[in-house]
Amino acid sequence: RFFLFSLAGIQFTHILDFMIMMPLGPEFIRELNINTHEFGLLLSSYTFAAAIAGIFATYFVDRFERRILLLSLYGCFIVATLICGLAPDYHSLFVARAFAGAFGGILGSLVQTIIADSIPFERRGKALGTVMAAFSVSTVAGVPLSLFLANNIPAFFIFIALISTLILYLGYRNIPKITGHLDHIHEGSRLSQIWTIFFAKQHLRAFVFMGFIMLTGFSVIPYIALYLTANVGFSVIPYIALYLTANVGIDNSYISLIYLCGGLATLLSSRMIGHLADKYGKVKVFRALAIISLIPLLVTTNLMPVPLWVVLVNSTAFFVLVSGRMIPAMAIVSQVVDAKIRGTFMSLVGSVQMLASGLASVIAGMVVTIGSDGKMDHYNLVG
Repeated sequence: RFFLFSLAGIQFTHILDFMIMMPLGPEFIRELNINTHEFGLLLSSYTFAAAIAGIFATYFVDRFERRILLLSLYGCFIVATLICGLAPDYHSLFVARAFAGAFGGILGSLVQTIIADSIPFERRGKALGTVMAAFSVSTVAGVPLSLFLANNIPAFFIFIALISTLILYLGYRNIPKITGHLDHIHEGSRLSQIWTIFFAKQHLRAFVFMGFIMLTGFSVIPYIALYLTANVGFSVIPYIALYLTANVGIDNSYISLIYLCGGLATLLSSRMIGHLADKYGKVKVFRALAIISLIPLLVTTNLMPVPLWVVLVNSTAFFVLVSGRMIPAMAIVSQVVDAKIRGTFMSLVGSVQMLASGLASVIAGMVVTIGSDGKMDHYNLVG
């Protein structure tokens, strides 16, 4: 139990480190005097760095004992996050976010690798649901806190660094050594081994699969908050906060409520989705979630001024379904590879995910614009 809790804590902090940027889109744009495209670049600096680091990690991730590697990388992540809190301007924050992303991206893949190495496939869906509930906790606890501290942006990063230090100690005490993969290390050209792993037919299908999942979520999420307040009145993921405040007409003070409801619902649904995936089959559950998630996704990007309860119902469904897809998806992907090369494979999967989410944020930032009336235009095209 404490083993999974420690892994979930690591996931929580590095996801929170990325998540807090999204609902604070309006504050970052105002405080740093930047536009939506520059905000998209700031988000993508984290994801692109994570993608590059994930590729680099393939050279060594299967050659070290998992526990030592995880805790060492987590320590580096803590230092990078602390530096983000000390960054004086946009450009230095951009660089600091890239370093945080580099370590955070490897951490995410390594946590999933450790679960796949330690938990049988029959129970893996529930275990992944437990650890991936970290996303929910980050929205329930972290996002409202970040919005509460909106006038002191450096405090967010310093707070995350402090919490991460406590979790580092917890992980040191509860995560066991994992060495089974070391018995299968192959000597020879590492580059040729990685090339073979990447271009294996079943692996390529997994990479494309995970890439499209990230594209469909992170082209919408960054601007939700801005759209809801300016066009409809609310906020959701990278641009969700921007969209909800600028277009939907949702007051900035309600953004934390949207994340709170979405996070609580996802926290409750994550383990249930994992259980359903184990019981009825990962593929069947994923297909159902993928199809149903299209409804709140399209509604979110076309929302007009509506009552608060309508926004809450839709945004909560968006969080539950879009994030819920990842639970059976990761269980499916983790099974297509042999244990001896799973670390390398999952690092490549993580790189593809981060690259896709970074591209989604950049492309969405180029598509959506803020009109003279302060509302966000072309968000429906992203949907």
